[in-house]
Amino acid sequence: MVTAGVRVSQVTTSVPQLAVKAPPCLHARPGTKPLSKKALRSVQTSAWFNFGKPKAPPAKIARETVIPEPSYSLPIGLAGIAGLSGLEGNLALAGVTGFLGAFLAFQASRVQFVFDDEGLEVLIKSKDDKAEESENKFVGGQNRWSYDAFTNWEFWWKKFPVLVYFKETQTKPEGQIHFFPVLFKGDQLYNVMAERCGSSQNSGPTDE
Repeated sequence: MVTAGVRVSQVTTSVPQLAVKAPPCLHARPGTKPLSKKALRSVQTSAWFNFGKPKAPPAKIARETVIPEPSYSLPIGLAGIAGLSGLEGNLALAGVTGFLGAFLAFQASRVQFVFDDEGLEVLIKSKDDKAEESENKFVGGQNRWSYDAFTNWEFWWKKFPVLVYFKETQTKPEGQIHFFPVLFKGDQLYNVMAERCGSSQNSGPTDE
């Protein structure tokens, strides 16, 4: 009896292994320890849930409060007119301008224009030198207006400031106008109003 022997050769199948690289953002920087498996999973999970979410807007930086320094240029100018009028014998004009100059000098020592982050407020210094809120004697309400409510403003004149005018819609929708004598340093008042109250509808203040 003949026995046929069959030799079965072993076939080895070699499957190439693919190297999976971590994203560049997950590689450790030179000189630092690589992320552990637990930390890596945490980063991947956080990235998955945060994908597509809108980024939070940057925090708004509050603007500093600006208080223009008082100026006595206008009262001194009125006092000079009063003196010249008196020398010329015009006692009526001398009396009116002298009284107005003295009144404005008193107001310059206690009125403040305060430009904070949100708006302009007029404060009055009390006897103990503490600034307090003021009320508008003509239209009522607090003397405070948001910058967004300004629709127009003018400044007369930059080289020798006398009067500041502005119109706002906070007091009433159709607009309320205000006039104030300039009892502060003109360049400081002009610069902060130009920065925070917007440009004037009438081309803004000029140096003329």
